[in-house]
Amino acid sequence: MTLTPLVYWAQRHEEIFLRVELTDAQNIVVDVHENSLHFRAQGHGAKGQNEYDFRLEFLLPVKPEVTHKSTQRQVNITVRKEQSGWWERLVIQERKPAFLAPDFDRWLDESDAEMEIREKEERRNRLKASRHKEEGFVSLKTGFLFVYNLVQFLGFSWIFVNMTVRLFIFGQDSLYDTFHTISDAMFLCQVLAAVEVLNAAFGVVRSGVVPAVIQVVGRNFILFIIFGSVEEMHNKPVVFFVFYLWSAIEIFRYPFYMLACFNTEWKTLTWLRYTIWIPLYPLGTLAEAVAVIQSIPIFDETKLFSIPLPKAIGTSVSFSYILHIYLLLMFLGLFINLRHLYKQRKKRFRTKKRKAN
Repeated sequence: MTLTPLVYWAQRHEEIFLRVELTDAQNIVVDVHENSLHFRAQGHGAKGQNEYDFRLEFLLPVKPEVTHKSTQRQVNITVRKEQSGWWERLVIQERKPAFLAPDFDRWLDESDAEMEIREKEERRNRLKASRHKEEGFVSLKTGFLFVYNLVQFLGFSWIFVNMTVRLFIFGQDSLYDTFHTISDAMFLCQVLAAVEVLNAAFGVVRSGVVPAVIQVVGRNFILFIIFGSVEEMHNKPVVFFVFYLWSAIEIFRYPFYMLACFNTEWKTLTWLRYTIWIPLYPLGTLAEAVAVIQSIPIFDETKLFSIPLPKAIGTSVSFSYILHIYLLLMFLGLFINLRHLYKQRKKRFRTKKRKAN
């Protein structure tokens, strides 16, 4: 015997919601035509476990597509109206069927439904505005990062090419005037490199702050303190090797970041960016250490940056003691950065290998 389940209904301007009180419903069939809906299923309803069936003749036309979802307690059906609007009742007959009742959990008056529409529209507009704002920020961030990396790439490329050409033209003589010919460009590039620390600190880029600080502070210490403040270091060949190794690393790193701004990759450049540091980074640190060692006697002799002590002691602490400590910190920083770069390389190529598989 076919029985009729309890059915609860509510509406919005564009949809009809039906809730069929049928537990553990199976073999659900929902047929929707222009003005009618036919439901049939087996489950546990008001008359126990049985087959339940009902038919509704709608007041106005509906769309043929229908969605339904069965839960352990009920079957939820959503029917879309042919035209958006508010119906005065659900079925064509003025006297509603006995099994049909309002779903007060979802019931709204027409004015409340209109308010709900306005609220949804406002939420969509806010979401759209936030997306535009976010897209604008992303575009601004992308443009900023691209320009920054481009400037750094051009700067270090000029340094590298200039030093290479001078080495071929002047030979060993070019080693002794590197500071006078290259230092201005290197000063500019290394001052701009401080931006990388800020980018990491404020989350503009997903990068570790500590490795960025170690590299930027370490290089600027060598450039401004060891080379810049001691005139006797200007003609040392070690300046050439430090500048050349720094620029050799950066001419691969910055164009990689430029392409990454637009989610673009050149495999050869990627491999170089994650590999070239293996020989160059330790060599660069070794050249920096040589520069520090060569400057120690000069700081002892000139007393530059010496730390004065009280007159009762009558002496001062030479800056060279700090340089000895700095040498130890330099190799500690080298270990930290090499570990960081190794993890980056391992993660990069392991991820690419997984994608290839």
